[in-house]
Formats: sequence, structure tokens, C-alpha cells
Amino acid sequence: MLQVVQPNEPAYQLIVQKFGRDILLENGEINREKLGSIIFSSSEKRQLLNAITHPCIQKAMLKQIVKYFVLGYRYVILDIPLLFETNKLKRFMKHTVLVYCDPQSQLSRLMRRNGLSKAEAEARIHSQLSLDEKCQLADHVIDNSGDWENTRLQVLKLHVKLEESLDFLLLRLAAVATLTVIGGLVGFFLRQYFH
Repeated sequence: MLQVVQPNEPAYQLIVQKFGRDILLENGEINREKLGSIIFSSSEKRQLLNAITHPCIQKAMLKQIVKYFVLGYRYVILDIPLLFETNKLKRFMKHTVLVYCDPQSQLSRLMRRNGLSKAEAEARIHSQLSLDEKCQLADHVIDNSGDWENTRLQVLKLHVKLEESLDFLLLRLAAVATLTVIGGLVGFFLRQYFH
């Protein structure tokens, strides 16, 4: 989200127009803490912000996916906090991964990371599906409740599984075949036109 809300980006202009200049820092950037306090206290404001940012974020993600696909990567990791809530992008995902932690850890980590009060952190948590609901929807769950080494081992295990998967191969073959056909047709028509 950070890229699409930078000054001179279309989403930035709309956010400032809809939420006012009071949400800006002195340097002109959006004060994420102030905007967060607005949207997490009003579901209408949150929906408005999502309606502004999500199309821009999705476009930026699509560019990244195409870039890494062309570079030959077997999979791309997208960090989509509201994947299960919006349900718009899930159909494009072959695998979904949820990084889980117990509810008490979730609350304390959010308070510590964002400098939020308990009430503010709880409001943010309750604006989303519960972690248990997300666990049911995810294809893979990484339990981040324990120590860093345990989490790291789970991530490595999933990485090996995805690297060994041939899911990417069919899509890549279909893309190459499609591009070959299009290239052949363009070449054929160009030869016909110039001869």
C-alpha cells in the first residue's frame, strides 16, 4: 500500500480529497497513524479508503506478478492483509498462506508495533475476520506464536513444497504457447502486408 499512497499518485490525491489535509504530515505524506484512527473507528470510512486504494494496489501487484513470471520465478508471495475479507483476489491465488499467532500475541504485537492502546488494537482486530476463520480459508498456515526459529522452519518447509510443485509449469507453458501463436500471427500478417 505504501507505494500507491505516495504524493503524486492517483490514490493519494483521492485520499486527501476525501479525508482532508488534516491527515497529512508536514512533508506532505499521509500520516498513517491518523488515517488509521479514522478508518478503524468507522466502517464507512474504512470501506471508502479500501475503494480508493484497492484498485491501485491490485494494479501494482499485477505488475509485480507479471515481472516475476517473466523472470522465471516459480511463485510470487503477495502480502494481502484483507485477502479473505475482500475475497476479490483469492480466486487468482493457487495457494494462500496465513501467518497465524494466538489472539493474545496478536493483540500485544499490534499494540507494541503500532503504539496503539488496547482499545485501538482491538478495534483493528475486530474489523477483520477472526484468525480462526482465516485458518479455515487458508491453504497453508504458518504458526508464528512461538519462537523465530520455529517460524523459520515452517517457512522453509513450505518454500520447499512450493519449489517442488509443478503448478507454475502449466501456466508458463500456456503463456508461451499463447505468445508463440500471437507472434506467429503478427509475423504472418506483417509478411502479407509488406509483400
